[in-house]
Amino acid sequence: MKKIILVFSLILSFSAAHSQMKVGANLPDFQLKSNEETTVNLASLKGKTVLIDFWASWCAPCRLANRKLAPLYNQYKEENFEIVGIALDTDQTKWRNAIQKDKLAYQQLIDPKGFDAKSAVLFGVEELPNSYLFDTSGILVAINPTVEEIIMQIKK
Repeated sequence: MKKIILVFSLILSFSAAHSQMKVGANLPDFQLKSNEETTVNLASLKGKTVLIDFWASWCAPCRLANRKLAPLYNQYKEENFEIVGIALDTDQTKWRNAIQKDKLAYQQLIDPKGFDAKSAVLFGVEELPNSYLFDTSGILVAINPTVEEIIMQIKK
């Protein structure tokens, strides 16, 4: 029985690790709706340093991270830097209220199926917050980068 459990665990961990986006991957080409009811294509952001930030209105650590990301965006938005928040909220009203309360001026998208959302599966998001930093060529250079790592990438 222990062998069966071990084999099953190994298979699950391999498939989970295999599905996660890895450093060196390209910025995915997919579309989501924004809080302004427009469709945004992530591939259109190539040419900028881009931080993709997965979050949700109900996630306390995400809301704390928003407090760091909002001023970072305001400071560097004129330096070819973009943050795209992708919310895994299922309640759009709570999502919109969180955007206003946290004063998020950067692009906000929603993929309303939680962790089963296509974007979450594509990136391999299994917990929140989770962020991905892409360089101006659209190459993933860091997963869950620090503010210092983001600034270093912007200044390259």
